[in-house]
Amino acid sequence: MNTIWNDTLKTLGYTLDEQGNATIGAPESGEQNHAVPLTLHSIIRISGPDTQKFLQGQLSCNIAEVDRIGSRLGSHCNIKGHMISLFRVMKQSSDTFLLRTDASNADKALATIKKYILFSKAEAQLTDELVGIGVFGPDASDIVGTLFSAVPQETDGASCEDDRVLVRVPGDRFEIWLPLNQAPDLLEKLAQQASLAGTDDWLLQEIRAGLPELYSDTSEAFIPQMTNMQAFEGVSFTKGCYTGQEVVTRLQHRGILKKPMYRACVTSTERPQPGQTLHSAEKENIGQVVIAAPTDTGEYELLAVITKDQAESSDIHLGTLDGPVLRLLDLPYTLDPRLFESKR
Repeated sequence: MNTIWNDTLKTLGYTLDEQGNATIGAPESGEQNHAVPLTLHSIIRISGPDTQKFLQGQLSCNIAEVDRIGSRLGSHCNIKGHMISLFRVMKQSSDTFLLRTDASNADKALATIKKYILFSKAEAQLTDELVGIGVFGPDASDIVGTLFSAVPQETDGASCEDDRVLVRVPGDRFEIWLPLNQAPDLLEKLAQQASLAGTDDWLLQEIRAGLPELYSDTSEAFIPQMTNMQAFEGVSFTKGCYTGQEVVTRLQHRGILKKPMYRACVTSTERPQPGQTLHSAEKENIGQVVIAAPTDTGEYELLAVITKDQAESSDIHLGTLDGPVLRLLDLPYTLDPRLFESKR
């Protein structure tokens, strides 16, 4: 956790817990545009002449696409195709890429990368030099346009200027990653045009965009398609080999996806936790929570990987067989129906 950045946030009225969750008073009444410090995330910087080659052989996404447009979701899998870590991959320069990942899983993510990078002309390190700010709302594009000369127009598009990386992410949202010494001034400028908001406000937008996250508690629990990564081009089936690629590609071309990711809401006295099990009357352990956040109605919205036939035919209970029942909600994208058909 970056103590200098956290101290700055505290002067602006934020409270931070041990996990890095940033909270602040309720957003201004009627304000639709918000700025959020992305304190739950860490940055792994990969740099050196072999950076692109190394990442292309390790991550599930196509690094050539990241080089072209600036950003993609991607994952680092084990040899069984299960995701060890999940990243937003961002291009900072031709030989420097940033991997934004959940802070709880950052040490494991870095350690795994370092196992494979030994014989590459590239280096990997966790950095406290960069911090993140999220901006969302109907005027988000105009707001960041007052701070950057070039605003990406397509999702996953990114631009870099003055060591700052601006990425358009799904929804009316942007991520800004910038040097720590520039962050207080930029956040204060954003606060003049948008209401400051907390971590949960950002997580709720992630959930509504159907974007998965991977925490230390869920590392190696899912293959990419189980969290709908292919819907965001976070998996390439044409680029060639990468760690775990054989399993991931076999499912796409020969198998049947039995557990996709759903969006849901639940009324619960306790917050659903990543990795928490889901059950139906017919069967136990039919799924797991991926990510959850509270809403202003007192419910929780969440993303969860659930056995498809159970999700679409039975009541799904959180935590125990008699736990609160989930209500399924629409995702903002559709999945290829061929994923659920036998290819043999």
